[in-house]
Amino acid sequence: MGPAGADRPAAVRLRAGGPAVSRRTPGPDPETPQGGQGPLHGGPVAGPAGTAGLRTMARADIMNRAKRWVNAKVPYSMSRYWADGYRQDCSGYVSMAWHLPGNEWTGSLAEFGTRIERKDLKPGDILLFHNPDDPSQGSHVTIFGGWADGTHTKYVAYEQAKPHTRRQTTPMAYWNNSSQYQAYRYKALKGVDTAGGQLGGDEGNGFPGAGVFGPGEDNAYVALLGRLLAGYGFDIGGTAGPGSRWGEAHRQATQAFQRAQGWAGAEADGVPGPDTWSLLVNGTGRKAAPAPPAGTAPSGHTAAPPAGTAHGAAPPAGTGPAAGPVPTGPRKAAPPAGVPARPGTAPPATAAARKAAPPATTAPRKAAPPAVAATAPAFPGHGHFRPGSSGGHVDTLRRQLVKRGFGRHYSPRPGPRWGDADRRSVEAFQRAQGWRGAGADGYPGPETWRRLFS
Repeated sequence: MGPAGADRPAAVRLRAGGPAVSRRTPGPDPETPQGGQGPLHGGPVAGPAGTAGLRTMARADIMNRAKRWVNAKVPYSMSRYWADGYRQDCSGYVSMAWHLPGNEWTGSLAEFGTRIERKDLKPGDILLFHNPDDPSQGSHVTIFGGWADGTHTKYVAYEQAKPHTRRQTTPMAYWNNSSQYQAYRYKALKGVDTAGGQLGGDEGNGFPGAGVFGPGEDNAYVALLGRLLAGYGFDIGGTAGPGSRWGEAHRQATQAFQRAQGWAGAEADGVPGPDTWSLLVNGTGRKAAPAPPAGTAPSGHTAAPPAGTAHGAAPPAGTGPAAGPVPTGPRKAAPPAGVPARPGTAPPATAAARKAAPPATTAPRKAAPPAVAATAPAFPGHGHFRPGSSGGHVDTLRRQLVKRGFGRHYSPRPGPRWGDADRRSVEAFQRAQGWRGAGADGYPGPETWRRLFS
């Protein structure tokens, strides 16, 4: 027998006009019946089933959506609908994660996917069992979150089951009826694959784990990292490409990318973590600034201050106006208040530059994080920002959004609980960062929180 929550529907309504299946004799495991096809709750009536016009989704988009219900602990129900309009059962959960136009069931989900082999499973794919003879006998669907062991006999399953959405290590493919489960991949999937390797691991953005990056590591993830960094302008170097063996060049290029995001200290240690990987894979990170003149900064370190001015040193004596008044350091230092404000005569500019150089050329990207850490409140967690939530953290978020100019949705003044005005305000802020898709879902995460208070 399977664990508590194995989806063995007891009252499944088939497609429109289909019969209802009667309840079978209860077993020791709780029942998890599912509803049938239908539109999003509160939305327009769905048209005929089909895949035309499906929303393009990256793996990170799918897994981030799946995690929302896990974090919110959405209660299981075959007749109730969550705030996003999706039915709170196993097939409604997958419909939500794949962002389908309506609520599907185990008998129709396969239409939206492409059949794949189990060995090719990657985060965001699904494992589906539909019993056409009697849907109440074991029909169920889970979302694949990554392999849980090296032998690929266990995986991390995201599923909707009683009492609420859960994430847990599960035998391949399920606790019961394992041989009946089929693997499917969303038809309108986009994203980045590795050459000869899989994006695995239990991370919404396919992060494979920090263990695959470091001295002596030689794998497809290292090669992919090099290609992603190169796409942002942080080249590893070498005419043959970055290769698949980790080296010091990988660490330096990764650190340069992290510093370009405004991170410092442990956040910019040169080793990819989930946040670094997410920005790289989703295309939402800041790119490298144009390379400075030869001899001022190594390749891949465009976020670092130019040589000779990083510590506030004045331009070398005798270099003249061509080198003094227009130093390379402040080019990308975001608010270049010091040097451009003094375009007057050359002699005074050189003297003034001595005082202005430290704030202008020490690259605010490096100086900002320590200041933020000292003043910004720590991110309280996703659970404080979901429909119906209230309290001091919601109030703090609202005040900061208004302070940063993203309060237009707060008119009229909202009630004490988290609502659509909060989500739209957060989404507006996220889009102002250049984020799209799952990166601008209207729900604050650690990076949204950090930037909002920076």
